Amino acid sequence: MLNHAVKPVNRQLWISKAAYYKALSRKFEPGKELTDWLEAEIDYSNMLVALYISILEEDGPMTVLSLQELAAFIGIKDLEDVRSEIELVWAIQNATDHSPCFRSDINMTCEDLACNWRTECRKLISAWF
Repeated sequence: MLNHAVKPVNRQLWISKAAYYKALSRKFEPGKELTDWLEAEIDYSNMLVALYISILEEDGPMTVLSLQELAAFIGIKDLEDVRSEIELVWAIQNATDHSPCFRSDINMTCEDLACNWRTECRKLISAWF
């Protein structure tokens, strides 16, 4: 799904530039380089998730294959044997620094307004009831 819709950006280059701008915004205060890098990695992953979800809105339902592709773009490894959409979304939520609550009882009261999966998750809850 993502592979056909967009040519992925060079992950390393994108993250290094984002980390640089994070450091620039704090005037290159020493000792926070790793934090800048890790935050940039999460920003990159969140960008890809947002892209994936926007494609879903146009092209149709998510599939295990498309979620595995998204996970690979984000850098999650060893998910080829995972066949559950829920488990794949949980892995992606973990990688993007969100609580893995997709389709769980927790999401009934989910307050993570920044989670990219929030709308998709709520659609599924509505369908259940």
